[in-house]
Amino acid sequence: MISGSQIRAARGFLRCSIRDLAEKSGVSWPTIQRLEQEDGVPNTKAQTLLDVKRVLEIAGIEFTGEPDDCPGVAFRKTS
Repeated sequence: MISGSQIRAARGFLRCSIRDLAEKSGVSWPTIQRLEQEDGVPNTKAQTLLDVKRVLEIAGIEFTGEPDDCPGVAFRKTS
């Protein structure tokens, strides 16, 4: 899973607005806001986090560490 801070950081790297992420992931923008405000793994359906994670990974984000141990994000090398 991913943490709220990883979602926030990934959006920052991509210069992606909450509304853009919401539209691409099919998750409402108030939900994205709530996810980003939570420490650690947000309390939500696993599918919601998977949908958000998928969109960010497609855009080139790699999630590093674990949500409770050195969580981070990086750009994935593309060919």
